[in-house]
Amino acid sequence: MAMNEHTNLLIIGAGPAGLAAAQAAAPTAARIILLDDNPQPGGQIWRAGPKANVPAQARQLREQVLACANVQYYPGTRVIAQSAPDTLLVEDAERGWQIRYDRLILCTGARELLLPFPGWTLPGVTGAGGLQALIKGGLPVHDQRIVIAGSGPLLLASAATAKQNGAQIVQIAEQASTAAVAGFAAQLPRWPRKLLQSFSLLDRQYRTASYVLAALGNERLEGVRLQLNDKVVEVACERLACGFGLIPNTQLGQALGCAVVDQAIRVDQWQQTSQSGIYAAGECTGFGGSERALVEGAIAGYAAVGDRQQAQSLWRRRSRWHGFAKALNRAFALDPALKSLATADTLVCRCEDVPYAALTTQRNWREAKLASRCGMGACQGRVCGAATAHLFGWQTPAPRPPFSPARIDTLLCLDDTHDA
Repeated sequence: MAMNEHTNLLIIGAGPAGLAAAQAAAPTAARIILLDDNPQPGGQIWRAGPKANVPAQARQLREQVLACANVQYYPGTRVIAQSAPDTLLVEDAERGWQIRYDRLILCTGARELLLPFPGWTLPGVTGAGGLQALIKGGLPVHDQRIVIAGSGPLLLASAATAKQNGAQIVQIAEQASTAAVAGFAAQLPRWPRKLLQSFSLLDRQYRTASYVLAALGNERLEGVRLQLNDKVVEVACERLACGFGLIPNTQLGQALGCAVVDQAIRVDQWQQTSQSGIYAAGECTGFGGSERALVEGAIAGYAAVGDRQQAQSLWRRRSRWHGFAKALNRAFALDPALKSLATADTLVCRCEDVPYAALTTQRNWREAKLASRCGMGACQGRVCGAATAHLFGWQTPAPRPPFSPARIDTLLCLDDTHDA
């Protein structure tokens, strides 16, 4: 029988926000559980791996948090279900068990928005952040020709990681206009650290007002067709990394009843959600970079343990990084032309092989699932749900348990008596 446990503070996600929340709460909370589905802390932005260059700030924060005697860290652990009020069923590689908590902080991060276009399912095509994660994990890209396309600063960061590992960057296609990118760059002196970072990411292959039209190849990727300003070009390459920005991971928050606004978990000035005792911080409340995630996580950690004075002292810093987030999201807003990339036979739901034509006659997400099985595959709509939200304006409902594939013996824990 699985051993259930109780904690004063449960933090879901060990990225910048989760680590900052744990650090802020540790001096006051009697017991903290920090769990993450990755094997090591740091989230996507500070992902560890054999070829990862983890910043000194990240290493220091990670070491400080894991050194706290009252912080229990569970890596490789996923939330499977809400088994009772204030109780979550979780699972790692060895077991499933239930955790009852007094306070909960959601730091579930964000994921890439992947929009369908002809050939996007070919081997060799990944997300921009996905390629970066693969390289950090050890994927060899030396001497490979890579095209990176989509929107936002992640394109430049992914290109920099690839170049550092010996890849040849053929093209970086940014869909935002030249005026929008220039306007954003002109504001960077307000955030000196970001200005310095931008200099290190500059790349002569960067083109604005440009986007992918199709991935070319038979058995795997052989080239890419691009719209570069006012002309169409085709370039040969071994890899295409394509991401259209980030969208908050709100599924767990929605399942727990937290209100969502503009695709992000809604929080108040204390980072508390619409549910009492549940807080949220970082990119699940809106994309804005690691600096925003760190300060939001700290505010949530202090607020969750009742230290409102310390939380309030960080409001000004949070406001500053919210300003950066607004400027960023305004500059890299997606061009409506990207909604017309998919053709009739382009797959939208890759898990269930559902083409674009099968969805255009449906009125909402529910009808699409009933008629085509869209969103019913292994990813449970995490990819195609976001794509259809952008393409058709469909809203996906809160997920039903299990939130992730789980073992039978884990699900049997739901019948156990809570003994924590």
